[in-house]
Amino acid sequence: MAGKREKSEDIVLKVRQVEVRQGQGKSVHEAVRQIGVTVQTYYRWRKEYGGMTRDPLKRLKELETENQRPKRVVADLSLDKIILTEAARGNF
Repeated sequence: MAGKREKSEDIVLKVRQVEVRQGQGKSVHEAVRQIGVTVQTYYRWRKEYGGMTRDPLKRLKELETENQRPKRVVADLSLDKIILTEAARGNF
């Protein structure tokens, strides 16, 4: 059963909410329970998005989309190369 997928902006906001609640004297477990995720999910998010604000997050998403294009091009070219080598050998 797949859960809902949080948006990056929402994750940054929730990580920040837990940090604020910890500053108010609540434990990690209580703060995480209040935002509605598991402790494991919180630590995973903190590792990936901890200390990030909206501007660097937006830039990170832009870079990820930029990097997808060359990967697709390389995949297409390698597939074309495989097809051409097969055709050159005469193995149809």
